[in-house]
Amino acid sequence: MNDSTQPYVRPGYETQPIPGFPHAPFGWSREQAEEVAKAEGLTLTDAHWQVVRALQELFAHDAEPALNARDLHDALDEHFHAEGGIKHLYELFPKGPVAQGCLLAGLQPPAGAQEKGMGSAV
Repeated sequence: MNDSTQPYVRPGYETQPIPGFPHAPFGWSREQAEEVAKAEGLTLTDAHWQVVRALQELFAHDAEPALNARDLHDALDEHFHAEGGIKHLYELFPKGPVAQGCLLAGLQPPAGAQEKGMGSAV
């Protein structure tokens, strides 16, 4: 576990020290995310990586064992409000910022993330 974040990371969520991704889940790698992005038809930019970092941090710091899709959707909207909020995130992740973003971040999407209106365009 990354010593600098250990007191703040929720129990049961194991992180690994990856430069630039302090809250990355164990087993996740940037290369793996790039392969997933390629399969999803995405070309990753700095904006995509910011969303990946934000999702990893939200998952690491949330006190609940499983995040609620609506709460995660709203947290992303608020976090990226200055960039255009959820509209901006859908431009980055056409299949949904929650569903596609979690996939890239190496995280299990919350229940309901695949439903329309919850960060997925399925």
